[in-house]
Amino acid sequence: MHGRYTVAICLAGFAACAQASSVTGSLAASAVLVNGSYLVTATAQFTGNPALIAGGLNLLRVDGAAPIIIGAMHDDGLDGDAVANDGVYTLLFTANSVAAMQLEASAAIREQLLRRKFPIGTIPVVIPSLTQLSPNSGVQGIQGITVTITGKNTHFSQGTTTAGFAAGITVTSLTVNSATSATAVVNVTADAALGPSDVTMTSGLEAATLAGGFTVNTANLTADVYTWHYDTSRTGLNPNETTLTPANVTSSSFGKVAEFKVDGQIDSQILYLHQVNIPSVGMKNVVYFATENDSVYALDADSLGGSTATVLWQKSLLPAGETAATSLPCGPTPTGIMSTPVIDRARNAIYALTMSQSSSSGTVIQRLHALDLTTGDELFGGPTIITATFPGTGGNSQNGIVTFDPKYQHNRAALLETNNTIYTVWSGLDGDCGPYSPWVISYSADTVAQTAALDLAPNNYGGGMWMGGAGPSVDSSGNVYAVSGNGFGGNPEGGLPTGSYNNSMVKLSVTPAGLSVADYFTPDNTTTENQDDADFGSVGALLLPDITGNTGTVHHLAVSGGKDGQLYVVDRDSMGEFNPGNNAVYQQFTLSNSLNFSTPVYFNGTVYVCPSENALKAFAISNALLATTPTQQSANKFGYSGAVLTISSNGNTSGVVWAMDYSSGTLFAYDATNVTNAIYTSAQAPSGRDKFSAVGGHFNTPTVVDGKVYFGTSSSLVVFGLLP
Repeated sequence: MHGRYTVAICLAGFAACAQASSVTGSLAASAVLVNGSYLVTATAQFTGNPALIAGGLNLLRVDGAAPIIIGAMHDDGLDGDAVANDGVYTLLFTANSVAAMQLEASAAIREQLLRRKFPIGTIPVVIPSLTQLSPNSGVQGIQGITVTITGKNTHFSQGTTTAGFAAGITVTSLTVNSATSATAVVNVTADAALGPSDVTMTSGLEAATLAGGFTVNTANLTADVYTWHYDTSRTGLNPNETTLTPANVTSSSFGKVAEFKVDGQIDSQILYLHQVNIPSVGMKNVVYFATENDSVYALDADSLGGSTATVLWQKSLLPAGETAATSLPCGPTPTGIMSTPVIDRARNAIYALTMSQSSSSGTVIQRLHALDLTTGDELFGGPTIITATFPGTGGNSQNGIVTFDPKYQHNRAALLETNNTIYTVWSGLDGDCGPYSPWVISYSADTVAQTAALDLAPNNYGGGMWMGGAGPSVDSSGNVYAVSGNGFGGNPEGGLPTGSYNNSMVKLSVTPAGLSVADYFTPDNTTTENQDDADFGSVGALLLPDITGNTGTVHHLAVSGGKDGQLYVVDRDSMGEFNPGNNAVYQQFTLSNSLNFSTPVYFNGTVYVCPSENALKAFAISNALLATTPTQQSANKFGYSGAVLTISSNGNTSGVVWAMDYSSGTLFAYDATNVTNAIYTSAQAPSGRDKFSAVGGHFNTPTVVDGKVYFGTSSSLVVFGLLP
């Protein structure tokens, strides 16, 4: 908006007839700097009888030795005049400078020899500008990014204003929301130039530019960590680590390099993006994480050292009058954000799910947030409060409808994004109290509005999908895989498929009617497991890459295994369903005689897993079958929680398996080709050099990226790397 400054000067009276003396007026002018020159708008308004004005109005410049006529003003609704014949006369003209310009409007009065003159003083100059684009970045090849453009002193007008981006960025539509706000939908070509470029909004002769307003990033920045276990197959592998190798991950050259205190326990995996364009800061490598205090952090990754870091932004997602949940029916508190968020770089968004509680009423509220990666501000009109209903008689049901109860439901499994949709899967609280249900609830990544809700055990309850912190997996066809836990209610206890999918690996497809179960596998002893809390769903599903057997058959396999000590290899094309007394599963063997909270990981034809109170075990794959006894295993054993593993490598070489032992508070590293002996442990260095704060989350998985290892504790973010 121009921010127009107006000086109104009423005419002095003349010794003339009463009608003529009743004609009064005022003059206003403003100037806008456009491409190095000034566009001046002058308007004169008259009151009285317009029939007394003879010969129209002239606009004169009067700051020189003699007046200069600039031109005739008009009241015809054209060329800048708003409304014809309303007594407001307008003239638009350009000038190289307005610093000393003085204007005067002059009109002859009929039957009078004198002219009425309406002077104006100094002309104010306003400069239109763009202040913000949100989001302010997109990746090569992305289509349909919705960008909100905010201006200052602008005059956006539908049908007149155009948006100009750099080559390779095309505007498919532009909607003007107000004089200072517009929404553009843009496409970025696959070969658009990388980096920041200017954005210009043009409204007639007015142009407003934001230098470096929009940044193009690569569609796959090497080693970005945007989701739990690096990818949606949940392989647990970062194959782009070029710094850390089995040769230099030793206590003499590798150790703790930073520990930064935060406002709560970190349960989720640390996420990491390269070259994020932070406003007023520039391009930064950024570490993202969330805490149980319902806070989300963005730190400058390269600033982490000792006990300090540059906080690019930190957002508390607690509304006024709420805290992280501190009074729940069971389980530890405070409970805020436990699940690993997910990042959509194209939408410039990080999605996180919070749990909070009203300080006055004690009401528990759960919300899905989408935050701007560069500022932490809420996006897309969020957050969205989690609610859901589904036909059924189990769980929290009434009159044949099951209703999501936020005080008993918990989002412990990592979020998944696929096909423009955010998936959340739900368990109960630690302690299995209350009538919770195995909900799968999805949301639009563009609006955070709910798109579907499915109760996998609508006539029973329980079946929590917590999966040791793992996220649901997705195959190349967009099918989503999750593993549910032990169920309750019914006869037999917990129910049986197809009425109930408690204690099952399910394959979910999206249909016009919503989410549905396309296939499933339920162990044949599911009733016993339901009764004994020996749930299948204590880990997630690893989707193996396509594997060809010696007959040429291509197999699409998933690997999982829960508290019953069994490892299941499931054919994703025919999962086996439920067969009492005889599992019709692709492969099954005993993993250990104990529990398992370790979602399997994969590297170079080998599956790695670390069950409770056991060694880390490696199972080589041959002829599309896993070895049924460990190909290798570590000499040391882990504590009660085992370890949720992660792997780093440089392609198919320099593989390192990383494991956090919650019980001892020790970080381990193993050569992926020989896990018998650890090549490094954080207990090796003398004088407690690599000691860190107690780990709070039982199922904490490290993140390895850019030569650093990141993980959270009960009170801090810890970073390991090569020593200076």
